Amino acid sequence: MVIAAFVIGYLQVNYFAHAHRWIDRDDCDAYWLAGLAVPDWLGVAARRTKCRTRHVEPKLDDDDPRLAALARGIAQHHDDDRWFHETRAFVELNMTFSRAIVAKCHERTDLRASFLAHVVVELLLDDELAKHERSRLGNYYDVMASVDGEWVASQVEAMSGNSAGRLAEFIGKFVELRFVEDYAEDRLLVFRLGQVMSRVGLEGLPDSFAELLPGFREQIAERAEELMLAPAEARTFWPPRA
Repeated sequence: MVIAAFVIGYLQVNYFAHAHRWIDRDDCDAYWLAGLAVPDWLGVAARRTKCRTRHVEPKLDDDDPRLAALARGIAQHHDDDRWFHETRAFVELNMTFSRAIVAKCHERTDLRASFLAHVVVELLLDDELAKHERSRLGNYYDVMASVDGEWVASQVEAMSGNSAGRLAEFIGKFVELRFVEDYAEDRLLVFRLGQVMSRVGLEGLPDSFAELLPGFREQIAERAEELMLAPAEARTFWPPRA
């Protein structure tokens, strides 16, 4: 039940996929990018706290431009997740990866394999988007370095009505460790996946899992464009209304 609740309710870890189309814009804002990451950050720093679109709607046009940008980034994250997880490419890759994991790693349940497949699709998509121009990922972290983590945590608490846990500390670690860069190397990716599994109380990965990654990377590369193609009804929350 714990695994199922986590899979259904809160499993998004693709930081760069959320941000990559914004970081080259002249009006790109550090607190907008922070907002795009907040729901994922909370998944690590305060797993029981959710900051939904309904929580941030009153602040979308706040007089404080930082708060408006943060709120709009959070709203954008949730809308992007809504359509992303419904794309044919995501559903099919999740199913394909899950079946491969069951077969290769002798998983006892499809649920654990589906959980792992979901995470793998998102992490490998982040790497695929970053690998062709690594400087853009560096720019992302450079902008994030200007974010005041304590302020973000306090605003998330105020909007959600719940504790932000270790959010301020985690934002600093996120910038310092730059762990999205680790996804490019299979050994480090397996390490990061092991951390995710441990965080939700699951056993570590068998050695055989790493053998699947080259094939998984090829499939993500083939369908990356499809994965990132937003439908016509997708909403855009940036820039703020004048």
